[in-house]
Amino acid sequence: MKNEEQDYQTDAELLRIKAEEQLKVKQHKTGVSETEHDVKKLLHELQVHQIELEMQNEELREANETAELALRKFTMLYDLAPMGYFTLEPDGTIVELNFTAAEMLGDRRFSLVNSNFKLFVSDESKGVFNEFFQKIFTGNYKEFCEVKLGYDKNPLGLVYMEGVSIGDEKKCLLSVMDISGFQK
Repeated sequence: MKNEEQDYQTDAELLRIKAEEQLKVKQHKTGVSETEHDVKKLLHELQVHQIELEMQNEELREANETAELALRKFTMLYDLAPMGYFTLEPDGTIVELNFTAAEMLGDRRFSLVNSNFKLFVSDESKGVFNEFFQKIFTGNYKEFCEVKLGYDKNPLGLVYMEGVSIGDEKKCLLSVMDISGFQK
């Protein structure tokens, strides 16, 4: 019967029960004698609340550590990935990119944010890229293409791209892989 009751209790109720149990153990160890009923009851409530807060604080600390670990793993995976990752606005403006993407474009990461990705597509590939980029925003499918990157008659290489539009933000997630070494 007790297990059935526990199944229906909320997390807050279970937390209070645990806190009261810990308080009973503390009171038993210190040998608190009975005093005025109201004062004892108020003291009891305050002590239970303090223990609840301590337990919640510990849970928050653990959750924060878990979140920080996940963030470090994600950051390492994103930043150091062997392929370039971009987030682009519908006009081609670079919102975010990883280190590999910056290396592909031949500049530092922070210098490339807010520049237009289309400037790095070679003239001979602009048609293919523009069609690819338009399909990303008009369809709900992952699109792909191969284009040559380059600017000011400075070739950067042949790349394979996959892109998809994300949600209501209407941004493009673009993955780019250098395939220059795989040319026939």
